[in-house]
Amino acid sequence: MSFFSKRESGLDHIVARAVGMLGDARHSFDLATLALLTNTDTAAVEADIRATDERINNMEQQLRAELVVHVTVQGSTDIGSVLGMILLLKKIERIGDQATNVLDLAESGVRLAGEPDTEAMLAERGLISTMFGEAADLLSEPDVERTEEFAERVLAVVAEHRAKIESYLHSDRPGREVVPRAIYYRYLKRIVANLLGIVHTAAEPIPAANQPDDKDD
Repeated sequence: MSFFSKRESGLDHIVARAVGMLGDARHSFDLATLALLTNTDTAAVEADIRATDERINNMEQQLRAELVVHVTVQGSTDIGSVLGMILLLKKIERIGDQATNVLDLAESGVRLAGEPDTEAMLAERGLISTMFGEAADLLSEPDVERTEEFAERVLAVVAEHRAKIESYLHSDRPGREVVPRAIYYRYLKRIVANLLGIVHTAAEPIPAANQPDDKDD
């Protein structure tokens, strides 16, 4: 049973705001990847992405403070729910950071538009964006069967990203081609891993042992 199912705990409004934060993170991801994978001018999206990231960060701090007050008022009864929510909010904040990192990559002059693998990367971008929506739904209404199915797909994507990073590291192609791609897939891997972490945390505060690492390998 989800630890968010006890609406009497008073955490429902925080869950709703967390869903909003995840929507903001998706917005940043969509814009940042658009800047990297197409000929979109980074200047046209930079201000929006950075303002959105700041909004995510501010909301994470605000909600964390509210959770501390909640524990102070309610006592230790909801401590598991509160700790789980703090962890969940941090994962959303990390996703916002990774989206900003993708923007930074584009602003550094990297452009992956018009390449032989661009179409495949755009399709993958769309798939991951959809996963944001699925994660938001499962955060709002946790479901064991849907979570398990989501986890299987996410773990498969993470494995693909790791394999691609490994192939780029050992490729004979010029560094100007493989290094940006390896960095990009490193960011994607972390984003997807954090989406799974959010869904798992919504279902159970204690992280599962088989969750992928959302930091460095």
